[in-house]
Amino acid sequence: MTSIDTSLITTDDASDGTASPPRTGRRYSPEGRRSLLLTILLWLCVLYFVLPLWWLFVSSTKNNSALFSTFGMWFGGDFSLWENLQTLFTVRDGIFLRWMLNTFVYAFVSAAGATLLATMAGYSFAKYDFPGKKLLFSATLGAVMIPLTALALPTYLLFSQAGLTDTPWAVIIPSLVSPFGVYLMRVYAADAIPDGLIEAARVDGAGEFRIFAQVGLRLLGPGLVTVFLFSLVATWNNYFLPLIMLNSSELYPITVGLAQLQSAASAGGGSQALFSTVITGSFVSILPLVIAFLFLQRYWQSGLASGGVKG
Repeated sequence: MTSIDTSLITTDDASDGTASPPRTGRRYSPEGRRSLLLTILLWLCVLYFVLPLWWLFVSSTKNNSALFSTFGMWFGGDFSLWENLQTLFTVRDGIFLRWMLNTFVYAFVSAAGATLLATMAGYSFAKYDFPGKKLLFSATLGAVMIPLTALALPTYLLFSQAGLTDTPWAVIIPSLVSPFGVYLMRVYAADAIPDGLIEAARVDGAGEFRIFAQVGLRLLGPGLVTVFLFSLVATWNNYFLPLIMLNSSELYPITVGLAQLQSAASAGGGSQALFSTVITGSFVSILPLVIAFLFLQRYWQSGLASGGVKG
């Protein structure tokens, strides 16, 4: 056997009688790995939502030939955004502006009405007891699960018998019904409005409608903004309902109007240049939604923050 002369092995720690701990490789804690995975997942989600918008913006700056001959995620040789906008607002005697106005009317009137009705219904479910309350609320929850396409034909037949097809009311009235908005406001009102506050208002002589208007609505601000945004986006992006309800192109919203231009471009016959026009119109159509969200998010975030620290 070979003996090892330990006297030849000297360390700095040996001089003071302490042994240095063994060195190990760099290790990540489970929390660090989880945080890294969540960060990667969040970035993937950001790319999933941002890349289509980026492609839409880049494509709206290209002419029809560059649209099919250049890389889709980067700009082409010529910056043709202004020419595309000019074509968009002048094609068919400027009918895109009419479609934009129709969409504004349909979306904002429907969103305002749906928000008011959902708030009143949700407040009633949360703060009042009446016969059939559980049954009605269960029916509301069941209505959330019904796809809108399943109601399209019955809705069309009802409006056809009432003589309301091919009118703005054929788009606005069905959009006023928001079962999910009722559910959301019911849940929010149950926590946001204390029962003691309502009782105090009743003791002071306030009526039920005055309590709702002056007390309830002020406390339901973030919920109102949430339902309004959901209803606004749903009506703004609605395609199937106006497609079956409207026949006149002057009443079309942006979704149906751009689809009509797309069909003309796909058919060819001198309409091939409309491809870039349709993409530019799609880009312009999302700008009002982005502006509305950026304007309303401060009320949304402030309300959610105050609710998060509410004791």
